[in-house]
Amino acid sequence: MTRIFFFLLGFGLMIVGFTYIILYMNLMTIGYNFNFYVNFIIRRIECYYSVIGFLIMVLSMVKKERCKYELYL
Repeated sequence: MTRIFFFLLGFGLMIVGFTYIILYMNLMTIGYNFNFYVNFIIRRIECYYSVIGFLIMVLSMVKKERCKYELYL
């Protein structure tokens, strides 16, 4: 149940992060170049949510391996 929660949390953070990245693309329509756009995104904290969300999703999907020699009592 916790893996599903963290997967959905990561998915939500990715949605928020990518929404801001797409919204900030409007800077290019008013004359800024792509280099300025990338530098602007790197400095915005809400754009990091997409990276954090992706990492949370990947970590929630990693399957834990059980030890072969674990004692079952």
